[in-house]
Parts: sequence; structure tokens; C-alpha cells
Amino acid sequence: VHHDMNAPMSHYFIYTGHNSYLTGNQLSSDCSDVPIIKALQRGVRVIELDLWPNSDKDDIDVVHGRTLTTPVSLLQCLKSIKEYAFVKSQYPLVITLEDHLTPDLQAKVAKMATQVFGELLYYPQTDSLVEFPSPESLKGRILISTKPPKEFLESSEKESADEVSSLRENANEQRTDNESAPEYTRLITIHAGKPKGEIQDELKAAGKVRRLSLSEQALEKASESYGADIVRFTHNNILRVYPKGTRLTSSNYKPHIGWTYGAQMVAFNMQGHGKSLWYMQGMFRSNGGCGYVKKPDFLIQKGPHDEVFDPKIALPVKKTLKVKVYLGKGWSLDFSPSDFDSYSPPDFYVKVCIVGVPADMIKKKTSVISNNWFPVWNEEFDFPLTVPELALLRIEVREEDKHQKDDFGGQTCLPVSELKSGFRSVPLYDEKGDKYKSVKLLMRFQFR
Repeated sequence: VHHDMNAPMSHYFIYTGHNSYLTGNQLSSDCSDVPIIKALQRGVRVIELDLWPNSDKDDIDVVHGRTLTTPVSLLQCLKSIKEYAFVKSQYPLVITLEDHLTPDLQAKVAKMATQVFGELLYYPQTDSLVEFPSPESLKGRILISTKPPKEFLESSEKESADEVSSLRENANEQRTDNESAPEYTRLITIHAGKPKGEIQDELKAAGKVRRLSLSEQALEKASESYGADIVRFTHNNILRVYPKGTRLTSSNYKPHIGWTYGAQMVAFNMQGHGKSLWYMQGMFRSNGGCGYVKKPDFLIQKGPHDEVFDPKIALPVKKTLKVKVYLGKGWSLDFSPSDFDSYSPPDFYVKVCIVGVPADMIKKKTSVISNNWFPVWNEEFDFPLTVPELALLRIEVREEDKHQKDDFGGQTCLPVSELKSGFRSVPLYDEKGDKYKSVKLLMRFQFR
């Protein structure tokens, strides 16, 4: 860990999960504490739980409401969170609750959380915060983030078309009683909400700091007209972005949509493997893999005329990254002889890409080295970068297949801010993000 960890939590990108209890798709997979444990072992620092009354209405299930997913008990999830919360990182763990409970069950949640977590549970002594505490000051602590219960009262079932299929974050339960559980409200450190009125009014609300949630589409739409307001909001408040409701297969979106506007919690389906998740894993290889990455200064500070960063403006090139791909090895040890071609050695090539602000996105690839388990490429590429602080270097090896889709041979995503000049042995990972034992590339990085 080499970033300054003493700034308010709003100054960091935080490794954030979405529907952290789901083992597969959003409609019919099992709910379990296993994916929560896996996420914590990878360094994820925000775990999301959806809370619903069980069938007897006397206990709490963690389940994706109004779907065919099978529930898991809240108690089991909390116990597993306690056991694995700090195995990968000592920095604070946030539990975001999407709560569909009656006040008596909320009181039960408060009692359960207090009993399971004990001293680990942090909550402020005052009613609401004017600035979030720092990750350093909250090491080894667990925080709760949800909507204060009074916001549920007399709210109606209004889902936007985007959310109707998965009822994301919509806890708009009809409640007639005006009771709320004070012991539950007291445990909420990061007060959350969704835009109730005009988005620009929500972004300008001053005073107490809080968390605002937007779907990926809502953020894209808002950024067209109110980009500067979003960036300004994220200087002190937390913005959480979550997958749109139509991602039923638990796929993900491009995380830079949120990061370039300063969104701290870009929430991902950690079981939704693919390129987007590789970017997420790459970003959080930064800063020792602790799950908190300090945002670049331009996403925290205002300019001399109160201006803020605008990802849409093309900036001058700040530095150029030169990447040379020499050779690769290890496939003969980690794969079987027939994994690529049945009757001949594989035909490998390397894709080298930059993912970041729109101006920096570039894709390059090496030539194909035919019939060789130990390919040597010796090819160099230049990547001019306008915002190197947000750039990721994506490396993927593929095996050319003339008759069907090219086979996968390994990948990694590296934060450009963490690259050191010189010759490097670069380990590759499988499609889920687990490191291969032997597959590596010999590369050289230079900056000018």
C-alpha cells in the first residue's frame, strides 16, 4: 500500500460488488455466502446484501427479491463476512443493504449485526457526517450503508423501465406504520438514496455527506448534461453505479463510465466473468491490492475558476508508454497438448490495448507465431496517453483458429500508474482472473 490513506473515503475508488450473494444469473441462481467469501478473498471492499422477510415473516433472508433465486440466511452471510472481512485487506469493509423489511425485522438486523460484528462495527456518534472518515482511521472496521428507514414511508411502487426486470435497489415497499427502528438507523454510517427528483438538484444538495446510487444508463444520461455536477458531487459524496436491470446473465459494463466521473463505488457482478471484470481486477491491483485506490488529484480538486475535470475534453498527451512484447512461455505446462490445436502446436498472438478515457483507447496486436509453444514476437508499440492516471494496459494472448473463434491463452490488466520502466516478467490469468502457474510474457515498459 503506497497511496495516502488518510483522506476522506470519498477520495478513493473502492472495490465494489453488486448482489454479492448470487452464485450465477440474476433470476434463478442460488444465493449463498460462497461468492461473498470469494469476493472478500479477492479484496472486494463493498458487499451488497438484499434483505427480505422469510416465508414466515419472522426472520431475514438474503435473496434477489421477486425472482426464482433460492435464499440464504442473513446470519450465515454476516458470520462469513466477519470471518473473511480482513483476510486480503485491513481497510474498511462496507456492507450496502437493500432493505425490504418491516421495522421489527430491521430491529432484528441491528441486533444480529451488533452481536456478530461486536467491536468491528463502526457507526458515527453524531446523527450524520459532514465528511467521511479516512480508510486509515477505519482499518479493521465494518460499516453499514443503506437508506434511512423513514425514506421508505408511504413511498409507492414506481419502477423505471430500466429497473422493472430486476427491481434494482427499489425498496419501495408500501408501509402504513410510521414506526422505524432507531437501533437500526443508528448503525447506518453512509446514508444512501436514489434520485427522487431532478438529478441536478440531487447532485447539488449541500451539507451532510451521503451516497447516491445511479444505474449505468442513468449515469450515462446524466453525464451528457450534468457531467461537471457529477464530478463536483463526488469530491465529498459517494456515487455508486450499478448494472442496468437487463443484465440478467450477471454481465457487467465498462467501469470507466463511473471512474472518469469520480464514482467511488462502481458495482460489479463478481461472478460475471469477461473483459469488464478484468478491467475491474486490473484497477484494484493498484495500491497493493487493498481495495482502495486514491483518485487522481484532478478528480478531487477544483481548478482556479471552480472548474472540474471533464472526461469528454481531449487533453494534450501527458506521456507515451512504449510496450515491447518479447516472448511467452508456460503454456506447455499449464495446458494439455490438445487444448489449442489437436495435431499441431499453437499459433499465438498478443493483443495489447489501453482502456481509459475515450481519447486514450487504442488496440494493437502482434503478428501470429505459428506452431510454437514458445513464441517469440519482438514487437514494440507506442501508446500516447492524455490521462495516464486512469489508464489500464490490457494484455491478452489468443491462439489463432482458422475455422472458429480464436482460443483464449491468458490475460492480464495492469494499471499504467503502477508500471515500472524496464524488463518485466508478466504473469497471465485465466478468464475468471485466477493466475496461471507458469504462463508468463517477457515484456519491457518505457515512458517518455
